[in-house]
Amino acid sequence: MRSFILLAIVSTSFLFCNAQTKKEKGWIALFDGVSTNGWHSYGKSGVGQAWKVEDGAIHLDAAAKKTYQTNGGGDMVTDKEFENFDLKLEWKISQKGNSGIIFYVHEDNIYKESYNTGMEMQVLDNDGHPDGKIHTHRAGDLYDLIASSTEPVKPVGEWNQVEMISKKGKLELKLNGITIVSTTLWDDNWKQLIAGSKFKNMPSFGTYHKGKIALQDHGNDVWFRNIMIKKL
Repeated sequence: MRSFILLAIVSTSFLFCNAQTKKEKGWIALFDGVSTNGWHSYGKSGVGQAWKVEDGAIHLDAAAKKTYQTNGGGDMVTDKEFENFDLKLEWKISQKGNSGIIFYVHEDNIYKESYNTGMEMQVLDNDGHPDGKIHTHRAGDLYDLIASSTEPVKPVGEWNQVEMISKKGKLELKLNGITIVSTTLWDDNWKQLIAGSKFKNMPSFGTYHKGKIALQDHGNDVWFRNIMIKKL
């Protein structure tokens, strides 16, 4: 009995210390592993029923498709906005699938889609989806703006680790521990990149210095988990 009590005390102490360490480091869980609390579908008050929580992950169930999105889907965005941040999460994509992580989203009824304002780190099956043949549209790319310097993406069905660090205009994107995009936002070069992209006719695209984070509904099954953020 004494050994059991001692083990319980040690286990409790470990959990407490671990929680304290995370708290001290400033990490905030954007996904609690069991619900979609803290999120909503873009332009709506709640989360569409196509977004489901299964086995500790957020799953977009694309069984019912509507154009490039799903019935009851739509991009899922955070309730809160973030400015300077370090974002970490994991994703896996279905065969021939397409999705993305969109950030600095300014949610307003004058903008129909999250990508009208926010920029995207691409989530893709490079070999199975047509976008895999397009430069700057492959997994890890800063979509339609900057191609990854290397491609450490894992095969379809495997989890990929992402880290996105944005601080005072300096942006760094990492995939599976490797830095693949590094750039400066909002300067003259940034404006030129947008002018040469598909977003050139969206005057508010890539201009906001603070915004929400979105998980994209592109009409294909995709999974996200372990979503954490630290304010910088």
